[in-house]
Amino acid sequence: MKSLVNYQINDSVATITMDDGKANAMSLDMQAELNAALDQAAKDKAVVVLTGREGIFSGGFDLPTLKAGGEKALQMLIGGFEISERILKFPTPVIIANSGHAVAMGVFIMLSGDYRIGVDGDYKIGANEVAIGLVVPESAIEICRDQLSPACFNRSMLTSEFFLPQKALQAGFLDKLVEKEVLLEVAQQLASEYTRLDNKAYKATKNLVKGDLYKRVRVGIENDKVFLRKFFNL
Repeated sequence: MKSLVNYQINDSVATITMDDGKANAMSLDMQAELNAALDQAAKDKAVVVLTGREGIFSGGFDLPTLKAGGEKALQMLIGGFEISERILKFPTPVIIANSGHAVAMGVFIMLSGDYRIGVDGDYKIGANEVAIGLVVPESAIEICRDQLSPACFNRSMLTSEFFLPQKALQAGFLDKLVEKEVLLEVAQQLASEYTRLDNKAYKATKNLVKGDLYKRVRVGIENDKVFLRKFFNL
């Protein structure tokens, strides 16, 4: 079976690439491999660059699993939220190299990173839950609230507005735009600069800066579990 996640380490920079050949769906298999890659990065004490395949970062959850419902759907959804939480709280900086479309869970994972670099082009970024009849998860709302401008946050959450890269930059989804040919190079260069940070000071300061957000996201995940069990009649 083809690996869905590739891990490469070079000079304390870990590049994690998601590629399922399709939409980089946050399936249970993708989550397992992504968690294993993050385990390795933590073990290596590496600064992380997380990216997707050309043209897409992630299209969100695996729809067949979601439509089937049951325990697997619940496990997939909560697992996705917990990956976002893990990236948010990761002990070293996480740079997102957004290679294209980022939708729903793909956006929430992207917004959990410390710095987000995107490519300019005809790519859509947004959370489409309300448009397809789903309630936006509470944990995801807290992550988005922390990063997006108030007006764009409301439009994104309530009306499922999609943003092209230039508008996504203004809204707060992205910190920087580059040409696709240099995306990985720019992200890895920034990661290399971050390796010179004092790690103990970084972790302590991150806890002070984001501690309240950590609490709100964790409460959100616990509330999401209750809501989803009722939603799936479990």
